[in-house]
Amino acid sequence: MIHQNKPFPQILYSCYVSRSREGEQFVKEHVFSYQLAGSLVMNDGEKEYTIKEGDFRFCKRNNLVKFVKYPPENGEYKSISVYLDQDTLRNFSMEYGYKSEKRVAGDAIINLASDPLYKGYLDSLKPYDQIKQSGNENLLSLKLKEAILILLHTRPELKDVLFDFSEPDKIDLESFMLQNYHFNVELKRFAYLTGRSLATFKRDFDKIFHTTPSRWLQQRRLQEAHYLIKEKGKAPSDVYLDLGFEDLSHFSFAFKKTYGVAPSRI
Repeated sequence: MIHQNKPFPQILYSCYVSRSREGEQFVKEHVFSYQLAGSLVMNDGEKEYTIKEGDFRFCKRNNLVKFVKYPPENGEYKSISVYLDQDTLRNFSMEYGYKSEKRVAGDAIINLASDPLYKGYLDSLKPYDQIKQSGNENLLSLKLKEAILILLHTRPELKDVLFDFSEPDKIDLESFMLQNYHFNVELKRFAYLTGRSLATFKRDFDKIFHTTPSRWLQQRRLQEAHYLIKEKGKAPSDVYLDLGFEDLSHFSFAFKKTYGVAPSRI
């Protein structure tokens, strides 16, 4: 997640003392990570991945992924992640001559078998505060190149993933939305992943669903919530986050407005 206007760091150290969920569930850039302590459960809508302490993982860009961070008992959740942004990868491609030869499908998350190269590299990032200080830009650039070279050495097939700079193709919008409505992302993310501009996405959406994306998303999420609470006996507090609502109070208000009764009274 790094551009010229870098809205996020290229090396990120995460530390939590309680269970945590992220906000927007869109993986914008490739991420190479190491689980230092605790565990992480990720779900791309089709498959669930469990990452435990000591595991290495590679997350592909342009995917919708939900995740929950679990700290160990009486401890802290800790992970370190390296974000391989498109600018860095394009520059690497030009410098070293790597190019993608085919578009690769497959899992959004790749569990990487333990390798001394991974461990040694990610251990070298532990003084991350020093690496990110002003004046260390060249050092940071070298650490990113090192990550790419290590991944290419241990998993040569990642070449076709890392250096695929194409944008998502235009796909069937109806089936995509029916599969992914429960992800909490901005409309522009849905538009991008279906290969459309935001304006075209809204126009195509209206032709298919005869309403706006925002109204449809709320209604579809509420329908699923009603089903899960009434038919499956789920508690409102267990379903609202999984269905893309920001908080419980907003979910309860919208639910009551639609069904005339609070979700806790179903």
